Amino acid sequence: MATGETKKGFKPVAGVKLAALSCGIKDGGVEDLVLFEFVEGTETAGVFTQSVFAAAPVTIGKQHLEQKRARYFLINSGNANAGTGEAGINDALLCCQSLSQVTGASPEAVIPFSTGVIGERLPVAKITDALEQGKALLDENNWLQAAEGIMTTDTRPKIASREILIGNKTITLTGIAKGAGMIQPNMATMLCYIATDAKVERGLLQSFLRDCTEKSFNRITVDSDTSTNDSFMLSATGKSGLEIKADNAKIFVQALESLSLELAKSIIRDAEGATKFIAVSVSGGKHQKDCLAIAYSIANSPLVKTAMFASDANWGRIFMAIGKAGVKIDLNKLDVFLGDVQVMERGQKHTSYTESKGATAVAGEDINITVNLNAGEIEETVWTSDLSHEYIRINAEYRS
Repeated sequence: MATGETKKGFKPVAGVKLAALSCGIKDGGVEDLVLFEFVEGTETAGVFTQSVFAAAPVTIGKQHLEQKRARYFLINSGNANAGTGEAGINDALLCCQSLSQVTGASPEAVIPFSTGVIGERLPVAKITDALEQGKALLDENNWLQAAEGIMTTDTRPKIASREILIGNKTITLTGIAKGAGMIQPNMATMLCYIATDAKVERGLLQSFLRDCTEKSFNRITVDSDTSTNDSFMLSATGKSGLEIKADNAKIFVQALESLSLELAKSIIRDAEGATKFIAVSVSGGKHQKDCLAIAYSIANSPLVKTAMFASDANWGRIFMAIGKAGVKIDLNKLDVFLGDVQVMERGQKHTSYTESKGATAVAGEDINITVNLNAGEIEETVWTSDLSHEYIRINAEYRS
């Protein structure tokens, strides 16, 4: 299941080549191994999961990113290499060393990524045996194949591009992402890769990425669970010849944020078992943390999510979720809307509200829940999905 349309269009990024192939981690010959190759001089920034059980590739990736400019990303799906201890660290390093031998790049210039089942040893030989073939397949037009190769429980690839004009230079940004469950990132998404042909100094690139993450991937939730493998990478090849600096960054940052938000929303639209795409907006707050606490309390409530799945305007569940968020609010100022329909006014059911109006507001695929605290100027939005029978089935059968 998924909501909205599938988009597969993209723009190649000068200085980036990709390959996707099957190495046999997954059954059926589906693509489960992806390579990125970056031109010399590419700068890369990254943000990673804050889970204390961060997977082995996250540990190695963070170390390598500090030691060398990244020349290659090595990504496998079907196995997370998480919860595997020192053996998992060694497995990730072996994969980096093998790609180093195939390409001539330093092992520290390889950043490994894994996604899939937690707690099982990485089948290193399957990966390393496929690297020569992967190198031969590298091409700047393989973005869509790469988006498909990193999928696990996703039902469709997630890919998007932006082209912007700065001065007389055209700048391209293209990204892919994967994620459908175990999504409340607390930094990024399960896996996301964005590349641009702009030139950006590493420190500024990291700043752009960190700020962008807060406005996109840190505003989505499927099930309130944070993955052990979350990684969000931003690479700048410099091949356009235009350098982005603080004084000309506005258009670039806007494009990056727009692209990231599109990819983040595409994860929610393809959430496990999703039939609804739900935006929860909390406005009129005094503090950002209060707005986010209330928005996430609503977005993560199983009772709210199951009501939305049933197209049931059970606004009492929304009221409940606001009350448990741990935020001090003045109920006599609280307004709540389902779409354009006002459900509550000043903490009580609106006099014109009817069940039929509420049912109409939640009948479609896209649902907007709006809470106005009428206490300040802060507004935050979180995007989520409904909770369906299919979500239960997918996760019950995931290891079967």
